[in-house]
Amino acid sequence: MSACQRLLRLPASRRAFSTTRTTTKPWLPSQPCSRLSSTPRPFSLQLSSPRSLIAYHTTSKLRTSTTPSPPTTPLSSTTPSPPPPQIYTPPTTGLLSLLPSSWVPYAELIRLDKPAGTYYLYLPCLFSTLLAAPLSHSPPSTVLSYSLLFLSGAIIMRGAGCTINDLWDRNLDPHVSRTRLRPIARRAITPFNALLFTGAQLLAGLAILLQFPTSCFFYATPSLLLVTLYPLAKRVTYYPQFVLGLTFSWGAMLGFPALGVDLLSNSAALTAAGLLYGSNVAWTVLYDMIYAHQDIKDDAKAGIKSIALKHDKETKQVLTGLAVVQVALLAGAGVATGAGPAFFIGGCGGAAATLGFMIKRVNLKSVKDCWWWFVNGCWITGGAISLGLGADYLIRYYSEDEKVVEEQ
Repeated sequence: MSACQRLLRLPASRRAFSTTRTTTKPWLPSQPCSRLSSTPRPFSLQLSSPRSLIAYHTTSKLRTSTTPSPPTTPLSSTTPSPPPPQIYTPPTTGLLSLLPSSWVPYAELIRLDKPAGTYYLYLPCLFSTLLAAPLSHSPPSTVLSYSLLFLSGAIIMRGAGCTINDLWDRNLDPHVSRTRLRPIARRAITPFNALLFTGAQLLAGLAILLQFPTSCFFYATPSLLLVTLYPLAKRVTYYPQFVLGLTFSWGAMLGFPALGVDLLSNSAALTAAGLLYGSNVAWTVLYDMIYAHQDIKDDAKAGIKSIALKHDKETKQVLTGLAVVQVALLAGAGVATGAGPAFFIGGCGGAAATLGFMIKRVNLKSVKDCWWWFVNGCWITGGAISLGLGADYLIRYYSEDEKVVEEQ
């Protein structure tokens, strides 16, 4: 029997009582409803009361069982909005803006607008040339000509190394904010075209290498293996900077055969070349560790390994140790070649002072600061070493000329 039928079978007084009690429920409105009044009415009007009661009860139950959603709070004007996606814009200033638009991706691929890497590759060649010059008694004109030839080779080979690196990293670069707009990553250059471009660069590098004495070819060729393996090292070890150091420092041995000093028959030259090579490896790891701090967060997300990730909390201590190793090995190379005070005071002392100042001042949490010290470190520290080596070479060269004149 339904609730309506049971209610209709009750006497009028009980129906009224039942209706009156129902109206006192908390879910009823405070104002009495005319249909639910407790005053007895004719039977014809009483039929609508239970129906209204049931309808109201059902509606009220549904209304009270639904949890009201909290009011939407408007976003504060201070809430930061997500950063807009990076969009590539062609260069409008600088060297790249002067090139035809079809050349720009290839110029970006070899980092033509960011020459710091070229200088870092060139400086070990310059160091070894200046260190070998007193041993070979080469005139300044010869030293200058080979130094310029090394510079042109550094430009070509650094570009080839960047192309090979971007080919390896074409699936990783899009996940790193600093590299996501590189030409291969943004698909401005296809991997096949980049591979052809690499071959052209290697042929150009070979043409420059053939301008040196033949022995230089045999000393320089093994470095190509390191150029190829460096991008792979980022995937298997936290110390790819060490592999980069082995690659970028290779020129520390080439200045000796370029000036006619045979490393295999001259033990002093071989010792000096080995110590200079080790010094440059330590220097490369040092500055590239600072460089790697720019991408430390993105590298962690992308699964790229680096020494900056491995030793993030003790970076300054590691940098200090590398600086000590670099200066000590550089001094050892000077001792092996019989360098004078100008080298030790200017070159070694200058390197120690500039590296100490950089390590103290660099803010490893600032991408801008890391980039500034990476770009200018080649001029600050590399310039000090070059000046010390150059001054020592010129002093010794002209001193020997005076002795020859006196003897004659």
